[in-house]
Parts: sequence; C-alpha cells; structure tokens
Amino acid sequence: MNNQTQIKFCQNCKKDFSVESEDFSFYQKMGVPAPTWCPDCRLQRRLSFRNERALYKRVCELCGIDTISRFNPDREVHNYCGECWWGDKWDAGSYAMDYDFSKPFFTQFKELLGKVPQQNLIVMYKTLTNSNFTNMNHYLKNCYYIFNSDYNERCMYGEEMEHCTDCIDVTMTDTTQLAYEAVNCNKCYEIYYSVDCESSHDIWFSKNLVGCSNCIGCINLRGQQYCIFNEKYSKEDYHKKLEEFNLSSYSGINEIRDKSLKFWLGYPNKYMHGIQNLDSTGDYVYHSKYVKNSFLVQESEYCKYCMWLIVKNNKECYDFTQFGENTEKIYETLTSGKNSNNIIGCINALDARDLTYSVYCYSNNSNLFGCLSMKGKKYCILNKQYSKEEYEELVPKIITHMNEMPYVDKNGRTYVYGDFFPTEISQFDYNETSAQEFFPLDKEEALKNGYSWKEPKDRNYQISIRSIDLPDDIKEVSDDVLSDVIGCAHEGKCKEQCTTAFRITESELQFYKSHKLPLPRFCPNCRHYQRVVYRNPNKLWTRKCMKTGCDNEFQTSYSPDREEIIYCEKCYQQEVY
Repeated sequence: MNNQTQIKFCQNCKKDFSVESEDFSFYQKMGVPAPTWCPDCRLQRRLSFRNERALYKRVCELCGIDTISRFNPDREVHNYCGECWWGDKWDAGSYAMDYDFSKPFFTQFKELLGKVPQQNLIVMYKTLTNSNFTNMNHYLKNCYYIFNSDYNERCMYGEEMEHCTDCIDVTMTDTTQLAYEAVNCNKCYEIYYSVDCESSHDIWFSKNLVGCSNCIGCINLRGQQYCIFNEKYSKEDYHKKLEEFNLSSYSGINEIRDKSLKFWLGYPNKYMHGIQNLDSTGDYVYHSKYVKNSFLVQESEYCKYCMWLIVKNNKECYDFTQFGENTEKIYETLTSGKNSNNIIGCINALDARDLTYSVYCYSNNSNLFGCLSMKGKKYCILNKQYSKEEYEELVPKIITHMNEMPYVDKNGRTYVYGDFFPTEISQFDYNETSAQEFFPLDKEEALKNGYSWKEPKDRNYQISIRSIDLPDDIKEVSDDVLSDVIGCAHEGKCKEQCTTAFRITESELQFYKSHKLPLPRFCPNCRHYQRVVYRNPNKLWTRKCMKTGCDNEFQTSYSPDREEIIYCEKCYQQEVY
C-alpha cells in the first residue's frame, strides 16, 4: 500500500478529502482499506444510528410491562425492558443465521436486526433510582430527561453531565451544583446562563471565568468577585445593581443576555478549549497527545476523527464516537469502550476484544462478527456459534465476500469491509438521531440522501396556554401552571426535534421559584438545541492569531465568519492569565 498522502473523492458529498500517511499506517494495522467517505460524512453516518433524545412508550415483549424505549413503536424492532434483556429467560444465540454468500453481508445483518430483541434504553438499569425517563446513563437518582450522563442526582433536561446535583438545562457540566442554562462549566455552584467557567459560584451570563464569585456579564476573569461586565463593584452596590436587572422576568433575562453576548465579543478567545496537550488539534481536548481533528476527548493518545471520548485512556482510535475507557485500536465505532480493543464497525460494544460489526454486545465478548445482543460469547458469526478453527477459517472468506459483493444502497453508494453500517439500515429516523443535531437537514434533504424521516403525529393533548401568554415574572406564576400544557414557542416549525408542547413539573417549578428564574418558553428539545450553539462545532478552520503583531497559525473550531476575537495560546495567556 502506498503510504503517501492521497486526495480522495467522497462518494457521499462528492467533495475532496485527504488521507495522510499516518492514516494509511493505522488502516494497515487494522486490516481495512482507506475510507471512501470524508470524515464529516463518516461522522454523520455513525450519528444516524444514535438516538439519544427521542423516547416512546412500548411494551416489553417478554414480560409485558410498559417501558420507555428509544425505538419508535412503528419500527419493526423487538423491544425488551432492561431486566428481561439482561435476564436468562431468552438466548440471543437462538436467532443464529448461517452466512449466505449469495447476499451482501449488510443485507444479512439487517435481517438479524429484525429478529433479535434489543434493550429498550442504553442504560445500566440497576443503577438508576427514580430516573426512568432517561437514556445513555448510569448511576442516576431522581433525574428526568437527561442523556449521556452519569453519577447525577436531582437533575433535569441536560446532557453530558457528570457528578452534578440540582441542575436543569445544562450541557457538558462536571461536579457542578445548582446550575441553569450552563454549557461547559465545571466545579461550579449557583451558575446561570454561563459558558466555559470553572471553580466559580454565583455567576450570571459570564464566559471563561476561573475561581470567581458574584459576577454578571463578565468574561476572562480570574479570582475576581463582585464584578459586572468586568467592572469591580462593592458588595452592596453589586447586589443593588443585580436587583435592577430584574432577572426574575423573562424580558429581563433576554435583555441582559443580549447585552452580555455583545460584551463578550470585545474580548479574546483562545483558539481551542483544552490544556496540557501535545501536538493535538480539535476542540475540548484535555491531557492528550497526538490527538488530531477530535472533539470532547480527554487523556487519549494517537487518536483521530474521534468525539465524546470522555472517559480516559484511549489509544490508536480512529472514527470512534462516544465513550472510551481503556480502549485501543477502535475504528468506525459508536458508543463503545471499557477495556475494549481491536473493534471495527461496532455499536455498543463493551468489555470486548476482536469484535467486528457487532451491536449491543457486552460482558467479556471476543471474536464476534456480525452479532447482536450477545453476552459473554466468542467465536460467533451472525449469532451462530463456531469452533475457534471454524471461525478463523470463515471470517477471511466473509471479508473477501464483503469486498467482492459490496452492499449498494439506493443512492448507489457502496459499502465494503471497513465501512460503517449503511445509513438505510439504521433503526432510527434521521430527525430523531444525533445526526440531526450536528448535521441538520429538512425532510427533502434527508430523503434525498437516503435517510428515513419521522413524520409528526397528531398529539393526544390540547395546548392550554401558549408560551407567549405565560407570566413574564416568576413572581407572578402560581402552582396552577403545573396542570397546563404549554405550547412550545417554535410550534414544531424548526429542525430541533420540537415536541410542540411541554409541562412544568413540581420539582422544576420549585427550582425556578427558589432561584427566581422565569419559566422557559421552549420545549426541552428546543432548549437543548439553543443551548448547544454555545458549544463550538465539530469542524476546524486554519486561521491566524488576531493579536496585532502575531502571525501564529493554528487550526480552530471558530470559523472565519464568526465575530469573536481569536488568539493563539501564547497571546491568550499573556492577556488573560
């Protein structure tokens, strides 16, 4: 194989992309060909198999109890509750299929997907206490509608939360308490409408504060107290000014938010979020080395095109999206990790070795090819058990067959060994997956690209109050609002998985009243989409430092058309620290 950098033509978006010499070395090590889809299209394809937020009511087909499920009841998916799926009353091996060399591999795997029961949610159900309406979590207590989060208590409407308590509508928070509408805030207490803050408390509408308290509308401060728009106040004057802002009203919140966003634009931002990295590119990358074009990654080495590797110690991984923890040599894989290595094209593979195109396979699996819902198995193909010798003889033949008889989708795109699953066999509609969040499409665009689309259904509720008619000030809100069905301000006319209506729960109302916060006007999904605009995109541009006299060049997730001032790390540290 020629290991020189090559320019490829993406068979999906029809744009050029490069495959570097280091990439070819990795592909050789994994025994896969170079990809024919560009990095963005590969990520979009993986995310189209990840339904985080769309939840439904479905019956467990084994025990008959009602469940909350990530599978639309209209989909031909066999749904088991967590207890039944993990139990011993059924055997995934009973759905075994013989490999058929007259059909493409992915056609056969799609048939297996339609047969084998799958767990209703991606959770460790025994670790959840009064937290059923959640997904992609474990170790939660009294939580509601949070996702991709662990070790939290009394939290609602958030995602990517770790070790948090009493937080509502937050994203990317760790070890934080009493937060509302916060993004990428860690070790904070009582923080509202703020971004990129650490070790701070009693903070409002602020960005990139460290070790601060009692601040509003501030940016880039260190160890400061009683500041408003970076101006120092006495304690008494600060609290007097705070009352004047009228933050208990929705109109007051909007006014100070707009003022804060404009104020932030006058101060520099570091080109990336990250510390203690060696020769790494991307954003939200921490304590890593030789990590390239990756996002939300910590303590990893020699990884590229990765995302959400939020648990440490990952080595030599490419196109790996979500999870991690002691992983090595992972390729084109989604939501997997924990002591896993040599994984290709898998979804939810945990504690696994030498797995290929296997889905929801947990608990010390090894040497599985094209398997589904297997636990503690080895040497299986399409859920059929083989001897070690039979397995090792058959797998190379299957790989050859995948290359000689590739799967061809409706758009004429081919899928060979090493490619992730074809988008059209996903069990989720495009607009209920994470792909819609990072690569938003409308119905026409999605269908044109070969995705399925979920049509809105008639709701069995009547909206009792429009969001525009809610009281402006939380002081004017009575407990009667708990019985209201509130119409989302977007009315379903957006690309944000709008639920068109929402309710206020009793604990949520208590939170708003105790912290003097106005009621939200949008449904939880729309609030999520509005919040994540404060998280930089998963895309890099080459730019120069904007500090006068500095010519340092870097890759950054701040696009050239954005208004923010962007500095290289050296210039940023000189000005902020």
